[in-house]
Amino acid sequence: MRRAVGPLWLAALFVFLQADAMKKVAPETPSIQSLDRGLMILEAVAKARSPVLLSDLREMLDINRSSVFRLANTLRRRGFLTNPSGSNEYIIGPTAWRLFRNYDWSMLVSFCRHHLQALSKETGETSHLGVREGKQALFIAHQTGHSQVVSVSGRTGEFMPLYCTAHGKALISDMDEESLRTMFGDTVFQKHTATTVGGMEELLTACSAIRTSGYALDDGEYHPEIRCLAVPIRDNTGEVVAAIGVSAPVARMSRERCEMLAKKVMRIAKEIHVVLNAGA
Repeated sequence: MRRAVGPLWLAALFVFLQADAMKKVAPETPSIQSLDRGLMILEAVAKARSPVLLSDLREMLDINRSSVFRLANTLRRRGFLTNPSGSNEYIIGPTAWRLFRNYDWSMLVSFCRHHLQALSKETGETSHLGVREGKQALFIAHQTGHSQVVSVSGRTGEFMPLYCTAHGKALISDMDEESLRTMFGDTVFQKHTATTVGGMEELLTACSAIRTSGYALDDGEYHPEIRCLAVPIRDNTGEVVAAIGVSAPVARMSRERCEMLAKKVMRIAKEIHVVLNAGA
């Protein structure tokens, strides 16, 4: 399921495009109006819940038919929009999504770096920040715990399955049953350890438990010697955009300690939510 387009990355994308255009075009030239209209089209399509017809864009933005067609076609050629099957209906294209991912992850890491450090210092354990990429959790930043003789190594840049990692389960915890079944319909739930989630029903139960407790647990499901917990990070609409958590050897991560650490991680996740959405 495609993630909803949030105002955070969209605003950043518009600033990027406008700044890039201003380097090439003098402010008084007519093409600035074209840029503004093109961005209006991009924003309208990004906010829509379904493909947008050219005729609808014309009515929404009060732009004449020929201009809408030329602008939409230019955005399509550059990959900012796409029209499935060559129809007159437009959705956000791959170039926009690529810019979104690159900027969004970089921005997330920038905003969360201090919180990762604080979480690691407070808990003494390695902290990770993860995002969803398809059926995988991608770890985009970490802070290694230094107060322990033995600590979990950082996983930045690594992909791991959503269904059997704490970050992965936190990232999909708000998805409804239909969406989860669609996403994992053809998935083979590989048993990495004896405690790995074994199928769709177990995953649904796990997601329900996360919504109740507020945090996800990986009980040695991917690496038998490591226990992890993670908490969703939400944007200003309440949608899960990332997950933050801590990992430790099972011997040091009792169930009782997990509950104690979960409170700290949930507090940090809430602080990140406030910072990310300030002024949104």
